[in-house]
Amino acid sequence: MTVIAGRYRLLDVLAEGATGTVWRALDETLVHEVALKELRAPAGLPADEVPLLYARLERGARAAARISHPSVVRVHGVATEDGRPWVVMELVRGLSLAETLEAGGPLPPPEAARVGAETLAALRAARAAGVPHRGVDPGHVLLANDGRVVVTGFGAGITDPPEGEPDAAAELRSLGALLDTTVGGRPGPLTSVIGRLLGEGPESAMTADQAERELRRSAPGGAPRAAEGSTRAESGAARKPRTGSGGDDGSGGGGPAPAGARPPRRSARPRRGPVLAAGLAGALLITGALTYHLVRDGGPGAGPGPGGVTSTAPAGPGPTGTGDGSATPPR
Repeated sequence: MTVIAGRYRLLDVLAEGATGTVWRALDETLVHEVALKELRAPAGLPADEVPLLYARLERGARAAARISHPSVVRVHGVATEDGRPWVVMELVRGLSLAETLEAGGPLPPPEAARVGAETLAALRAARAAGVPHRGVDPGHVLLANDGRVVVTGFGAGITDPPEGEPDAAAELRSLGALLDTTVGGRPGPLTSVIGRLLGEGPESAMTADQAERELRRSAPGGAPRAAEGSTRAESGAARKPRTGSGGDDGSGGGGPAPAGARPPRRSARPRRGPVLAAGLAGALLITGALTYHLVRDGGPGAGPGPGGVTSTAPAGPGPTGTGDGSATPPR
């Protein structure tokens, strides 16, 4: 069992690649497991160029340690053993996208969209940190057991491309190729976004913002975050009390009063309209009764009628009602 830099004990091999071997290792200082990448020079590289290559790879690894994003594998540092750099990384438990496709075939478009959206978010975070990816492929995308999508391979290029660092458009094209491989030629709802990511003409150009928004919309349960915020705002506006004349205070809505709220105070002034109308009705009844008696008493055959009605005046102590300003109903 080999210990690297007096600290990292190698346990078993996780992956083999062109740039080296990734080991599962135990950090005996912090007593937790890490992934340790053993970098090695490609066969045939002149001996005098090997130190330059190792120095460039170490610089790339230290640059990758600046990236902070949940979809980017964390680089903890670089250890050196016999003049070779070993990159100390977060140990992600799961399978690579390449292994998943090999074992189970293409992913359904919604799951491919989720993988693509998280991959694009990682690429954008790395570019913002000044560490663009040199070409993401299924071997660089890890599908963690905890559900995360984690991208690795930042700062690990063997040679610098002649034209310099890859631009954002090249990253989007590599993402389009990754998605096309992930769905296995059956893009379904991703047909448009994959076509635009792989397109060369200006009419098919797609920004990173547009691509991430479209992918998140196609992912399981995924509406764009801006749309979710808009929906919540509209829902809150619909619940806002309406103003108008529905309540005594003119503020709305006819709903129950909040707990602890005092009931609205009624005006102490009497409502004169109904009282005056009742008084006028009483006066008219009295006048009618007097007129009836004068006419009846002055004519022949005066006396009670067949119905026994002798008066239409209201009964009560006084001619105007109960004395409180309201009319007394007839008995």
